Amino acid sequence: MAQACLVLVLVGITAYAVLGGADFGGGFWDLTAGGAEGGGRVRGMVQRSMSPVWEANHVWLIFVLVVVWTAFPVAFGSLMTTLAIPMFLAAVGIIFRGTAFALRGHATTMGEARVIGATFALSSVIVPFCFGAAIGGIASGRVPVGNQAGDTITSWLNPTSVLIGVLAVLTGAYLAAVFLADDSVRAGLPDLARAFRARALGAGVVTGIVAFAGLFVLRSDARALFDGLTSGGGLAAVLVSGVAGAVTLALIVRGRYDLARWSSAAAVAAITVGWAVAQDPYVLPPTLTLDQAAASDATLATLLIGLGAGALFLVPSLWYLYRLVLQGRLDQDFEPLHQRFMPIPDDEPGAPSS
Repeated sequence: MAQACLVLVLVGITAYAVLGGADFGGGFWDLTAGGAEGGGRVRGMVQRSMSPVWEANHVWLIFVLVVVWTAFPVAFGSLMTTLAIPMFLAAVGIIFRGTAFALRGHATTMGEARVIGATFALSSVIVPFCFGAAIGGIASGRVPVGNQAGDTITSWLNPTSVLIGVLAVLTGAYLAAVFLADDSVRAGLPDLARAFRARALGAGVVTGIVAFAGLFVLRSDARALFDGLTSGGGLAAVLVSGVAGAVTLALIVRGRYDLARWSSAAAVAAITVGWAVAQDPYVLPPTLTLDQAAASDATLATLLIGLGAGALFLVPSLWYLYRLVLQGRLDQDFEPLHQRFMPIPDDEPGAPSS
């Protein structure tokens, strides 16, 4: 039962990394879109693509937290106290980001729009970095068992954590560019599709280079993790992720963004599995194993039964939502975001008389 709960955690992390990561990546492209005029079309597409799903995507984060809290309480308590700072920053970032995204279409001046947009964009970078840094702390063995038993600073500000945090930001940007290119094609905006195609190719290449260079960081800073990722099942998962990433780049070059969505998701899923395999049998390396971390059999059985019952309602709902999104049935009219804050010309109907 502990293994089943771990599999569910990995499924939730993968789903959040892909779907939530793409949302955060949209914020990255919002941040780097340019000025109010030049970046208006990019920001408009980000707004259009995210609107139907951005709240639903956070379901996966809640799912992961609940399962870890219930199934592996010792591990949950240890990581949430030692890694309290990045987890707190991520939580605050999610709140500010969601608020800014909901309010940005209601700004009354360009100044307000810039402040709200900056809050959304910066939070979209801070949140994935903090989550990645927390994962780096766990994977590198810097989260010991106990209530705040590890260093609250170096546990997440260390070479491995910074590497994984940066990769989390880059991966989200890569996923977002792929998804936004596909959405631009569906919206009949070939110029935006080409713009996001270039971003996807650039982000994919940069992510691959950073990931490869990161192996040298892991070799010196987290040798156990490095050994796990370069041998056995961990190596197989890394190779699958690399192949899926290469296939994604090839599909992007050919303009097959619909298929690139799936191959890019497969690349993220493979590396998530690789992380789990690399630190097997530990939940908190190098001391707390899966069996030691697991709650009682009664608790695990109750959790699995409850999750099974909830899945009867949640899975069909999410499947239907994502199906509608991919079919374009929830698409809104495209509007460059800066146009919402442009003054109405004097010669247009409704303009105030001079």
